[in-house]
Amino acid sequence: MNFTNKNVIITGGSTGIGFATAQAFINAGANVWITGRSAENLEKAAATINSSNLKTLVSDTSNLEGITLLEKAVAESGNKIDVLFLNAGIAVFAPIGESTEADFDAQFNTNVKGPYFTLQKLLPYLQDGASVIFTSSTVATAANLGSSVYSATKGALNKIAQIAANELAERKIRVNIVSPGATKTEGLEKVTTSEIRDHFSEIIALKRLGDPSEIAKTVLFLASDDASYISGTELLVDGGYTTFSRK
Repeated sequence: MNFTNKNVIITGGSTGIGFATAQAFINAGANVWITGRSAENLEKAAATINSSNLKTLVSDTSNLEGITLLEKAVAESGNKIDVLFLNAGIAVFAPIGESTEADFDAQFNTNVKGPYFTLQKLLPYLQDGASVIFTSSTVATAANLGSSVYSATKGALNKIAQIAANELAERKIRVNIVSPGATKTEGLEKVTTSEIRDHFSEIIALKRLGDPSEIAKTVLFLASDDASYISGTELLVDGGYTTFSRK
């Protein structure tokens, strides 16, 4: 797929799925901006990708101040956005009886409030015919123990994306959802043990975790002209986890 001279913004783009997607878009000729909370992680990402087509911005999109920084940078660039990948997200796993208000607020701020208001603030800068993609998760429809808050954020995100697809259709802007299953990222390693990750592999039809590059390829497909008649859709990239029979 060719994204030469296309302008792409990826929130949460310094590690994991966001980083892999940034690399894939750069390889396809795009101009890419990645955001993140950590200047150090952004610097590492930029050094690894090593492309003049990549720009970084320290922006915490869980709050309106961080989103405003991104909006200002886009406005000052004078460029319209062809692809907006709303990828930033966090997860904290705990039973309902042990979940804290701080963890609840952090997940809803990052996973729901952030994408919602990032989309809102960047609407004027989206090209007509642009592609917007949300990173959700298979947990949006699953009922895994300890995932009540995280699952709720992703369920909310899916509904926002579906409504956005209807509201933006007049501008020919396509809005879609990519829902990865368990994927080998730094984020997954932080919130799980190796035993849990091994268990994930056992309950996935393909018997392995996903690779971030595999999610990235899906995002590029949804952003491309090859997906020109796809909008309002959730695409599961989970190795068969959702439909796997666990007898």
